[in-house]
Amino acid sequence: MMNVRAMEIGVGIFVAAGLAALLMLAMRVSNVSDFSEGQGYTLTARFDNIGGLKVRSPVRIGGVRIGRVTAISYDERAYQAVVTMAIQNKYDRLPTDTHASIYTAGLLGEQYIGLEPGGAEKYLANGGEIKQTQSALVLEQLIGQFLFSKASEGAKK
Repeated sequence: MMNVRAMEIGVGIFVAAGLAALLMLAMRVSNVSDFSEGQGYTLTARFDNIGGLKVRSPVRIGGVRIGRVTAISYDERAYQAVVTMAIQNKYDRLPTDTHASIYTAGLLGEQYIGLEPGGAEKYLANGGEIKQTQSALVLEQLIGQFLFSKASEGAKK
């Protein structure tokens, strides 16, 4: 009787530890605990097409994550997507002519914003806007253009 009770307690502890490990793994994979929105300063950028960019996507310079996308909205007057980013305070020396592009990590990976600092002597401040942007390359559009060009070449022959 005592042996069965000890086994039940051991199994319960094992299951609880497994659930705790799964919870920690889920938090780690989703990056919920990495960077809170309250830290840092805010920048915005406008793009014609953001592809599959999502809120919480990373913002990187030279492959180093310096912030996260905090909001994505649509400007009805300019017909552009407005992306708001939270940048960590220790990266507060981004020149005003910094260039923002949307890249894909790997062939079908997540999309992120890559920043390329310019050479201006003034720096972007909280609430600043990155003026020079390059939209995401949409794989479906590239395939469609390729197929259209091949079809029009075939029609010419």
